[in-house]
Amino acid sequence: MVCVKTLKIIYAAFISSLYMIITPAQAIAAEPLKKALSETSANVVFMRHALAPGFGDPAGFQINDCSTQRNLDQAGRRQARFIGKYLRDHKIIFDTILSSQWCRCKQTADLLNMGSWQEFTGLNSFFQGHADRTDTLLKLQYKLDGLPADTLVLMITHQVVINAVTKISPASGGFVVYNARTKVSKSVQLKTQ
Repeated sequence: MVCVKTLKIIYAAFISSLYMIITPAQAIAAEPLKKALSETSANVVFMRHALAPGFGDPAGFQINDCSTQRNLDQAGRRQARFIGKYLRDHKIIFDTILSSQWCRCKQTADLLNMGSWQEFTGLNSFFQGHADRTDTLLKLQYKLDGLPADTLVLMITHQVVINAVTKISPASGGFVVYNARTKVSKSVQLKTQ
């Protein structure tokens, strides 16, 4: 009787340990962002700002005045909140979060609710010449070159910036994982989109 009980306990412990070993691997395979991060050993996640209907920015654009910019609409705000919840639910944690100075990017960063974030001019849009393309990309490259391999940085920015670095143009709210050392990148479409 004691032997049967001992064997049952050992068997239960063995099954539990297998579950703990198998589950993380399955979770990575099931979650597309974690899978892409693992496949590329990426240390950067570029995110295009959430949905802000329109094209470019209106005439009279001013960096410090959101009323002169194209901003998130109700769907974009909902999208940003949903993506943030998705990231939190899947325990995707960033060491640093950086945002373009454009209001639609800062609104996205706020609504993600992933913690504190900082503006970074190396993520600003040069699409209509409101920022200098060469200067912006030099700042961004300097930042990328200085990132440790074991960090994970979320960079909330614009399609033109992401495309300049990765040659990928994600949809609004889309992600591109990027390994700053190897320059390998991969587009990621979350199941939320």
